[in-house]
Amino acid sequence: MSLPLDHDGFVRRECPHCISQFKWHHGPANEEAEQQPSPTAYYCPLCGQPAGPDSWWTQEQIDYAKGVIAPAAARMVEDELKNAFKPTRSKYVKVSVKSSVDSREVPSPLTEPDDMITVTSPCHSYEPVKVPEDTSGPYHCLVCGQAFAV
Repeated sequence: MSLPLDHDGFVRRECPHCISQFKWHHGPANEEAEQQPSPTAYYCPLCGQPAGPDSWWTQEQIDYAKGVIAPAAARMVEDELKNAFKPTRSKYVKVSVKSSVDSREVPSPLTEPDDMITVTSPCHSYEPVKVPEDTSGPYHCLVCGQAFAV
């Protein structure tokens, strides 16, 4: 599953603490970023709270993933069960697998509007973020959490 990026290569994220959305760059933003180790935690640029790298999904991204992955996984399990019981058919024993897979259609792909402004921390300038235009800071560095003003 891939997530949409805006025109500058940023992906939408959501803080697990304050539930605010912002964006961070998908992949290294420049050569300096390519040489840096991946942090064990990131800090919300809006509230400054840390969380692990896999904690920043938006609710829309979670819903989309469930809509795409769950039916596909259920179909795979169903196919495996059908294949596993196929050899047991005989004149006296018949095993059948009835489908209970949710037949909902795959959700429409997510889109990513260019709706935020870029801010760069002075301490880790290689890791810019985008924040909603109606916020005023202070903001926090994505890498170390240090507060800064724009």
